[in-house]
Amino acid sequence: MVIRSFDALRAAMQGRAPLHLAVAGGDDAGAMAGVVSGFEAGLIASAALTGDVAVMRALLPDAWRNRVRLIAADSGAQAAVLAVAEVRAGLADVLMKGHVDSAAYLRAIVDREIGIRAGAVLSNLTLAQMPSVPRLIGATDNGIIPLPTLDQKRAILLNALPLFRGLGLDQVRVAAIAASEKVSDRQPATGDAAALAEESRSGALAGLIVDGPFGYDVALSARAAEAKGLQASPVAGQADLILFPSIEAGNATVKAWKLHGAAQTGSIVLGATVPVLLNSRSDGAAQRVLGLVMAQAIRAGQGL
Repeated sequence: MVIRSFDALRAAMQGRAPLHLAVAGGDDAGAMAGVVSGFEAGLIASAALTGDVAVMRALLPDAWRNRVRLIAADSGAQAAVLAVAEVRAGLADVLMKGHVDSAAYLRAIVDREIGIRAGAVLSNLTLAQMPSVPRLIGATDNGIIPLPTLDQKRAILLNALPLFRGLGLDQVRVAAIAASEKVSDRQPATGDAAALAEESRSGALAGLIVDGPFGYDVALSARAAEAKGLQASPVAGQADLILFPSIEAGNATVKAWKLHGAAQTGSIVLGATVPVLLNSRSDGAAQRVLGLVMAQAIRAGQGL
C-alpha cells in the first residue's frame, strides 16, 4: 500500500513498537511539549533528555517521570554530545534537537570518533502534504548542504530511500531540478541532473527513477510536461521527490509550500545511524510529533 497522506502515515505507523528517544537540550518548553505529545500519541516508549536538570524537572509532567531519564549537561555542546552518546550506546533509536545550537548538534552527530554518521553525507528532507498535489511530496536537501556536488546529490538520494520504502514506494520518482531543461555548461545543475538521469536509466541507482534536468513546473505538472514535449518521461508531472540544486532553492520552495500552498510539512535528517530531528525552536509540538512519525516510517523502510 502506498501512503499518500499524513493521516494514512499516522495510521500505518500505529501498530509499530514505540521509539526510544534521546533529546539534546531538553531544558526547553517546546522540546518538552514535543516529548510529552509523543508519549501521549504512543510514539515514545522512553526518553533520555540532556541539559539543565532543574529546568527539565520543572517542565516534565509527573505522569511521564518514570519513563524519562534526565542527564545533566553544562552547555549546549555537551548536551548534544551526551544525547548522541545515548544513540551510540544503543539506548535510543531516534535523536531530537532541543535547546542546543544547530551547529553544535550537527558537529556531535558527524564527529569521527564519537558521532553517529552512517552515510556519505547528512541531508535534510521535508515531506509535504498540500491540496494541489495528490500525494506526499518530498524536497531535499533543503537544510544542510549549501551547494551539493554530483557525488553529494547521489548520496542525498540514497539517504532518502528508507523513508520512501516506509511510505510503500519501491521505486521513487525523482525530479532533478534546474532552471532549464537544456543541459548547459553555464548551468552546472543541468549537467548534474542529466548525469543522475543517465545513471538511473543504466540501473545504477536501484530504487530510484531519476529524470531531469526539469524546471519545477515540469516536475509536478503533467500539463507543463506535455507543453514542453516531456510527457514520455516516467517522472515528469508525477515526482515523489524533488532534488534541488542548492539549499537556497530547496529552503525557499518548502517555505513557499507552507506560506502559499497550505502545506503541512514534516522534516527529518538522514544519513545518521538513526533518524535525526532538526527542529527549529519555533516548531510546535505537532511538527515534532510528525517528525517522530517519519522516523517510524524510516525504521519500517529499513526493516526494523
